[in-house]
Amino acid sequence: MKNIHVLVADDEFRIRKLLTEFLQREGYKVIEAEDGEQAIDLIFESKVKIDLVILDVMMPKYDGWFVLARIREFSTVPVVMLTARSDEYDQLKGFKLGADDYMTKPFSPSILMARIKNILKKEYNESEELTFGKIKISLTAREVFVDGIKIELTPKEFELLKFFIDNKGIALSRDKILNAVWNYDYFGDLRTVDTHIKQLRAKLGDKGSYISTVRSIGYRLDIENENID
Repeated sequence: MKNIHVLVADDEFRIRKLLTEFLQREGYKVIEAEDGEQAIDLIFESKVKIDLVILDVMMPKYDGWFVLARIREFSTVPVVMLTARSDEYDQLKGFKLGADDYMTKPFSPSILMARIKNILKKEYNESEELTFGKIKISLTAREVFVDGIKIELTPKEFELLKFFIDNKGIALSRDKILNAVWNYDYFGDLRTVDTHIKQLRAKLGDKGSYISTVRSIGYRLDIENENID
């Protein structure tokens, strides 16, 4: 993956330089922001396409939550949140706002690089379309259509829908969904799955019924709906 631009937004100079060094070693091009205001300006005014954002939560001017919310109003660019707080509420808040991953300081730069590679691999190596009944997913454009009408999904809702289609007809536990969609073992409240699925069903409209609840297990995308006209 060449010419991948990563925005590192953190008010700590030491953290920015550490991340820049590791990212450049991996071949990424790095853009730095020292506060939330500068991060927003770079995201929306940069002459180059930013492919991934590493976003600190506690920054001056605008905090990371505000910046993430602004990004998700207009973009599905992958965002990895960094925070000195490990509290469950913060992690849930980040995921609900549309973060793709979350790391607590102090963190291992090597682990962060591995997660970034995994996120970008998904972003750039998928080139086909997926369909299920009246639902169509364009993996390259990361767009979803229901009955030919485009619907707007958050990055996590998009990944959830893709995971269901990839595993259609299989009863999936909440643990399995968390590990697959969030890319690592998640130790927070399993209800985050229920919240995301509720939102996804609502956005799919009457096709939301394709996703059924499997008592005492989790959820399943019912294959009997696949060939319904």
